Amino acid sequence: MTGISSKKDILQQTEKISRELSTLCSGIPSEIFFRQPTEKWSVAQNITHLITSANMTRLAYRLPKFLIRIYTGKPNRPSRTYDELVARYTHKLEQGGRASGRFVAKPVSENEGTEKILNGFSKAMEKLISTIQKNWEDPQLDRYLAPHPLLGKITLRELGFFTIYHTEHHLHIIRERLSTDITD
Repeated sequence: MTGISSKKDILQQTEKISRELSTLCSGIPSEIFFRQPTEKWSVAQNITHLITSANMTRLAYRLPKFLIRIYTGKPNRPSRTYDELVARYTHKLEQGGRASGRFVAKPVSENEGTEKILNGFSKAMEKLISTIQKNWEDPQLDRYLAPHPLLGKITLRELGFFTIYHTEHHLHIIRERLSTDITD
């Protein structure tokens, strides 16, 4: 997805990938949406993981700038490009990096309902987009850092890139799961 660089690009692509994921998942039958494959996450768990991720990401963009600076310091390098950030993240995954702590998806009951989970995802992503839009000017995204569980401290621009790729990554996982469920 080369070409994503500005705040506007980040907001547009985040909205686009969120809509794509929501549209795909809204058509998944409940028995598949909540099916728990062995040693893998269900579609529902993938979505709840993305909700947690979006909410934690939003926190990085919501905190007052002086607190962010105190907590994370100043960047000592320019922001990576989208492609560089993706390459770094996929490398970490190839080395065995996985979700940990609060980011590990817990079992999700069918009683929670597909629509409720997808609404939660849409709201979390809308709030994230709105927070970035409201609180940050494009150049500021390179001047502040946020902690990431696998990548260490990354700039807020890189965090925006990560959010896009991370959502796309889980969309790919869900598509693979659906193709497996259809062929099984």
